[in-house]
Amino acid sequence: MKQNRIKLTAIVLISIAANVLLYYFMYTFGLPLYFDTVGTIFTTIVAGPFFGILTGFATNVIGMISNIETIYYSSINSLIALATFSYVKKYSINRIYNIAGLTIRLATLTGVLATIIQWVLFDFQNSVVGNNAAEIAEITGMHIVIPTLILNILINIPDKGMSIVIVRLVLKLFPENFADDIQLCTLRQAVRPKMEVEKRKKGVKWIRHSVRTRETLTLVMTSSIIVIAMACIGFRLYYQNEKNSMKENVYNAAAFVAEMIDPKLVDRFNKNGVNAVGYQETEKLLIMIRDSVPEISSLHVTEIKEDGYHVIYDLAKEDMVKHNPGDVVPFEEGFKPYIAKAIAGEDIEPIEEATIRHWTYTIFYPVKDDEGKTVCYVSCYVLLVYLAGYMFKFLLKVLFILAGLYLLLVAYELWRTSINTTYPITAITECVDHFSDNGDDQTSLDENVKKIRAIDIRTGDEIEKLYKTICDMALNQAEQMRNIRRLSESTMKMQDGLIITMADMVESRDSDTGAHVQKTAAYVKIIVEGLKEKGYYPEKINAKFMSDIVRSAPLHDVGKINISDKILNKPGKLTDEEFEIMKTHTTAGKEIMEKAIYTVKGGSYLKEARNMAAYHHERWDGKGYPDGLHGEVIPLSARIMAVADVFDALTSKRVYKPAFELEKALDILKEGAGTQFDPKCVEVFLEAVPEIKVILKKYNEI
Repeated sequence: MKQNRIKLTAIVLISIAANVLLYYFMYTFGLPLYFDTVGTIFTTIVAGPFFGILTGFATNVIGMISNIETIYYSSINSLIALATFSYVKKYSINRIYNIAGLTIRLATLTGVLATIIQWVLFDFQNSVVGNNAAEIAEITGMHIVIPTLILNILINIPDKGMSIVIVRLVLKLFPENFADDIQLCTLRQAVRPKMEVEKRKKGVKWIRHSVRTRETLTLVMTSSIIVIAMACIGFRLYYQNEKNSMKENVYNAAAFVAEMIDPKLVDRFNKNGVNAVGYQETEKLLIMIRDSVPEISSLHVTEIKEDGYHVIYDLAKEDMVKHNPGDVVPFEEGFKPYIAKAIAGEDIEPIEEATIRHWTYTIFYPVKDDEGKTVCYVSCYVLLVYLAGYMFKFLLKVLFILAGLYLLLVAYELWRTSINTTYPITAITECVDHFSDNGDDQTSLDENVKKIRAIDIRTGDEIEKLYKTICDMALNQAEQMRNIRRLSESTMKMQDGLIITMADMVESRDSDTGAHVQKTAAYVKIIVEGLKEKGYYPEKINAKFMSDIVRSAPLHDVGKINISDKILNKPGKLTDEEFEIMKTHTTAGKEIMEKAIYTVKGGSYLKEARNMAAYHHERWDGKGYPDGLHGEVIPLSARIMAVADVFDALTSKRVYKPAFELEKALDILKEGAGTQFDPKCVEVFLEAVPEIKVILKKYNEI
């Protein structure tokens, strides 16, 4: 186990190194392929999705050393691991068409995500694919996204196809069960639950709401909330920092503009405009200052009077309204509180306006003469448009970075949940199910005790405690069942002994019956086993029924206890009156057994003993006694006993007749099939002649 864990660590490290080295090799020689997912695919197949995602994410993190942009593609490597895992669960990559299927899946996934990242983050710049796609788009008139997507997919088809082939060739070097051994070493138990194995092979859910599903949903929701909260907080902090930095840049720009304007020339610029000496030279300097600070949407130099802004310079950008020198622009509503200060030439604090739809920021920096008197104001105006676009791109970068980390954390938590919770609980559940399915079968109980001990759960928490408790419970249950079985067997033997003794007491009054009870019981066993083997009466014949009738067979003539010895031992033929009395042994036997059943509150085998005692002289054609039952209306146990009782009477010596030969006795049974006897019972009995001879020989009848 420890050795396999060392192997697992080595696999992950070597896979990361393979990804990085192959990427740098292809990049150095300018080849169009990447091969940076070979290790990710290999680790996913061998060790599972978490280690595949870990390999992919680590590859991109290390790639940041040479190219910071690789971290934005970490989510692609993570999703490749998940896509590979979901595919190899159902299909083997030993077949060419399965390799092709996985290639298309991974190439499409990579192509789509790479196109999205190149589009929203880099606007298809600094990319070979982007440059070629731009040329195609220009020639065909298509939007650049379409050729970029197609090129990305086409490039990834050979890349991912060759990567999968490399992985397949490397896997050939390892034993067939190598992946199972590696994945098993990550578990906190000795064996993987059977149900989990079957689930993975079939790719279906074996339970409606598993612990792992609930844990996954909880983890995803919790992680999503944390990630969103962190992104919002980070966005807010970064946004505020950028705003402060922007304010400082705009303020410095306004101050610099104020230094570039000569206060002595303001009146001349105001009167003569662009024709004033030095106006255009100053304008060029102001435009350079404006363009050096991209946050500035417009830059104005105005003289503020009671009727409005008197424009000296209006350096608004192309997408904004522009005024000419000398124009008078009315005050905005938001500036009215500052008009008095502006007319007086006082300093005006920055004006910041924020609503749900927009945010603006304006700085008024005074231009003063040598006496400190304000001659005009430099105003720099900032719109949200620039900052919002910058912040949106920043947010996307954060999301793409967090996406890879998010997938890694979710995969880790799912892996930990599986090995510490799901797999152990599944294993325990499987063993408990076996206990309930096995019932009281001692061999199965003992085998299940061995199986549950072989799991060897080692989570070190409450689940391990539960496992050990169930192990002890299973062992105790098996031993308790063993003791109960021994007691039951002892009680059964005692009951059987009492039955035989009581039957012998009854039969001992009849000087001719000999071992009648033992032989009839043996014949009953032969017949019921034959019926079972032939598949006759399946709704009735089961293990319990077979045991009950064999055990209760000796009691079929218990009613003879009520018949006088004179009639029982009469050497000649009974008179009609005596025969009527003899016939009452069936009803007497039924009454005796019903009293016994009532006494022991429905003892199981006694019910069949009652049926045999009461109805073993009924006939198949309905001409028997005591009730004249016919066909299958006669209880099956009684129909079986009828054959066994008559056969023993035929083959046994009596004071009033000699024993019949075996062949003659069998012929008599054959003649009575369908009239006196159940034909199926006769059929199976006639097919068991070897067993019949063994019984007859045992009791010296042949």
